[in-house]
Amino acid sequence: MNITLYLFYIFSFVLISSSLVVVSSRNMINAVIFLILAFFNACGLFILLGAEFIAMLLVVVYVGAIAVLFLFVVMMLDVDKAITQEINRKKPLLTMIGFVLACELFLIIKFSNVSVNEVIISSKTPSDISNTKAIGKILYTDFMLPFQLCGAILFVAMIGAIILTMKNEKRFIKKQNIYQQVTRNKKNSLKIIKVKAGETIDI
Repeated sequence: MNITLYLFYIFSFVLISSSLVVVSSRNMINAVIFLILAFFNACGLFILLGAEFIAMLLVVVYVGAIAVLFLFVVMMLDVDKAITQEINRKKPLLTMIGFVLACELFLIIKFSNVSVNEVIISSKTPSDISNTKAIGKILYTDFMLPFQLCGAILFVAMIGAIILTMKNEKRFIKKQNIYQQVTRNKKNSLKIIKVKAGETIDI
């Protein structure tokens, strides 16, 4: 057994274990943290397969954006205050997860250039073109129109989500009017009221 097979078993075991914790944990914050750990292990498996572009997309998009967004949303919504208050009690568990993640990142960086088993491919790939460069050439030449259409669809979906979340505010909200503030004078801002003895004024 070579080092690549050992890394495959390590990443696969941690990936499956963290995935089971994600779907079985009742604590939303812990579930999101284990989800990030699962994404990193999937990234390691993609690097072992030689698909570094997909691995980088997984880190940038899912770990850097979606999972962090989930974590911030869960923490800001304050679903369960008791769970949030007890997060300090589980610091050893979170420290262990961070240590495992750091070890895996070290193994990925150290053994990312380990030679894998020979794979028979139908079409020959030029040796001077990397995987990322080849995907970029195909994506921005042959599939340029579908790529732009996907971007336009996502942009329309984002606008639709913003519109759906907007609500008409019917309650009284004090807003600042710069024009009224600038054009104020003694006549429209000061009112003298004469109050008779024993009476009150209604403001």
